[in-house]
Amino acid sequence: MIEDKNQSRTPISELGEFGLIDHLTKHFEVTQKSTIKSIGDDAAVLDFKSKQVVITTDLLVEHVHFDLSYMPLKHLGYKAMIANLSDVYAMNANATQVTIGIAISNRFPLEALEELYAGIETASKIYGVDVVGGDTTSSTTGLIISITAVGEVNKNDVVYRSGAKPNDLLVVTGDLGAAYMGLQILEREKEVFKVNPNNQPDLEPYTYIVERQLKPEARKDIVKLLKDLKVKPTSMIDISDGLSSEIIHLCKQSEVGAVLYENKIPLDPQVISTCEEFNIDSTTIALNGGEDYELLMTISQEDFPKIKGNPNLTVIGYMTEKDQGMHLITRSEALIPLIAKGWNALKDQ
Repeated sequence: MIEDKNQSRTPISELGEFGLIDHLTKHFEVTQKSTIKSIGDDAAVLDFKSKQVVITTDLLVEHVHFDLSYMPLKHLGYKAMIANLSDVYAMNANATQVTIGIAISNRFPLEALEELYAGIETASKIYGVDVVGGDTTSSTTGLIISITAVGEVNKNDVVYRSGAKPNDLLVVTGDLGAAYMGLQILEREKEVFKVNPNNQPDLEPYTYIVERQLKPEARKDIVKLLKDLKVKPTSMIDISDGLSSEIIHLCKQSEVGAVLYENKIPLDPQVISTCEEFNIDSTTIALNGGEDYELLMTISQEDFPKIKGNPNLTVIGYMTEKDQGMHLITRSEALIPLIAKGWNALKDQ
């Protein structure tokens, strides 16, 4: 958290808008066959032939979605990409292209933007997407990032939030709550740093949860896994705002109810131990934490033998008739209504 005071600082004004775009994107390569024209014209040209196109946009605002006192710019660029790609995979689609829009204040030199775009470039290579355009402008309120992601999917493979049926199984990938607890660790160390700037944080015991906050991953692998298993979910959504909020989204869009079992929610041991350290309930964190970028889906009971025992997928409940409502069954077998208490960027800060 100690800033290097000897960094070189090149004013953005030296390059101008088009010079800046050329500079930041000169290393980006085109890898998708559907990319006909990339950066350098008034618009990108894409050709998806017989595939259906999915498009999603996400906006990240400094002091609302991220804190640069502990979020390195390279990690921020990577995470901004993940937030968008995750939405594409939640449609059971493959991400192919992105456009990047940024608004920057004059406190950011060229070198800072190079770091941001290095993270974007790393994610584009790992996930095999082309950066095909975008925009830059000035900001009076810090850094704003807007990414639009484009993907392709066969007509018969696309999955919406609205297809869940009563008796479908509720399934989640990975584990939950780690990103939120990583944020708590970073916020705690930030306060310690304010009191004593010479204090260096020891993050070694929290490696997994801090990484889940600073450098999350999108579940591109699940789209392929489901195809290999010959399983098409009846509905799907990514977990960006908390498990409870996402279950409620599926239920409302599909007009069904849900039963979630507390003892089935997958938690990493580091999440459990850190929750104990902070004296907070791990189930509450898993339900409401957000930013895990795992996938929540419903599948037909007929497909259960295909996913049984798969380490990437955990059955955490089932869907019911709408009039039965949405409930959590606790470890003590109490029935508690599910409430959306996850992340809401529009609530009073």
